[in-house]
Amino acid sequence: MAYDVIVIGSGPGGYVAAIRASQLGFKTAIVEKESLGGICLNWGCIPTKALLKSAQVVEYINHSKDYGVTVEGSAVDFPAVIKRSRGAADKMSKGVQFLMKKNKIDVIMGTAKLKAKGQVEITDKDGKVSVQDAKHIILATGARARELPNLKIDGKNVIGYRQAMNLPTQPKSMIVVGSGAIGVEFAYFYAALGTKVTIVEFMPRIVPVEDEDISKELEKIYKKKGIEIMTNASVEAVEGTKNGVKAKVKTATGEVTLEADVVLSAVGISANIEGLGLETLGVKTDKGKVLVDPYYSTNVPGVYAIGDMVPGPALAHAASKEGIVCVEQIAYNEKKYDHKPHPIDYNNVPGCTFCSPEIASVGYTEKQAKEAGYEVKVGKFPFTASGKAVGAGATEGFVKVIFDAKYGEWLGTHMIGMNVTEAIEQTVTARTLETTYMEVLNSIHPHPTMSESVKDAIEVAYGEAIHL
Repeated sequence: MAYDVIVIGSGPGGYVAAIRASQLGFKTAIVEKESLGGICLNWGCIPTKALLKSAQVVEYINHSKDYGVTVEGSAVDFPAVIKRSRGAADKMSKGVQFLMKKNKIDVIMGTAKLKAKGQVEITDKDGKVSVQDAKHIILATGARARELPNLKIDGKNVIGYRQAMNLPTQPKSMIVVGSGAIGVEFAYFYAALGTKVTIVEFMPRIVPVEDEDISKELEKIYKKKGIEIMTNASVEAVEGTKNGVKAKVKTATGEVTLEADVVLSAVGISANIEGLGLETLGVKTDKGKVLVDPYYSTNVPGVYAIGDMVPGPALAHAASKEGIVCVEQIAYNEKKYDHKPHPIDYNNVPGCTFCSPEIASVGYTEKQAKEAGYEVKVGKFPFTASGKAVGAGATEGFVKVIFDAKYGEWLGTHMIGMNVTEAIEQTVTARTLETTYMEVLNSIHPHPTMSESVKDAIEVAYGEAIHL
């Protein structure tokens, strides 16, 4: 059967691209080797949020007296926590199955690779091989946990994020290597449940892609939670012992040995570009990523790539938008869509980390803005001055905004606090509309909310603070 579009990979990039292709009148198929929804729905975004909610409930119980409530006899049922998380993943994966049927998209289970121009070879779980023809082939195979040469994931002494989400028993102690989103989220989850957690970060500060003030705040909060943090440090070797593992850690002042039940490697991801037949058609790659233009065409006509396998942020929502832009451009070229889609502005893609407190950011950090040549106005509003935060007992953190002093352009926002991942979109939309500080201050914000703290931070930046 010939298709207009075949999408390889059904994560948030792939399945969204397939749906949009079907909506635009293309006969579409999607190929998936494991579970619909990809890593995000099955082993990433969704099930981790379920784990983190369980951790948050534990913290509520442990601090219930702060809210005038006494709770007795509570205990963590670790297998039940894991089971709930897996249930959330299964439910979302079934939701994608429904969407495929609703949009009349053929789902082909198997491992796919490029065979020739316009041809995809698919091997199913029984080893049966079939070849499908398609005018357009969209690669959306995502990424996997990155492995360091001296930190191989063996599933026992050193685990990756997949094993961390499905351990049979809760470890008493854990070393988390890497403090990006994956590292700090799992550090919070296990620490909240009672595991002794140590974070080892190679860079000078944790969550190193964030604004420096965010890093300092999270480190302060995590230390209060009892999480040990080692920066400017690297794990050089791990060996198994009778009781767990020993990790040799190189620090600025010398080498130390840490002992724990297990090591979690959270040192980033590697794109899944092997075994796809890229070399068969001569698809260009660089530094482990597929090279694409602003509309996700590779150098080979009829072959496209989106998501974690292309340069750019490895974020589910970015992959989804990339899939839509890719398909709409194909449709525009074939006169199935009435306008050319806008390329993504990657400096306006929000980043969210769902540790507790949450982190959300978009645009320039203060340092980046200054390095780009801007004279900046910076405003910072602490949640200790937020009525909503005080009432919720969640006063940790702040909102930090950065504006161009000359024209009032909104350059960036960086938040750490309760539910801030729900508030970052205000900045994203405003920056898309090229809003200045004045339009935001002239927009009435609901009270009491966490999101009004964005407006409060802008008032601080412009010397008009009311609540501080």
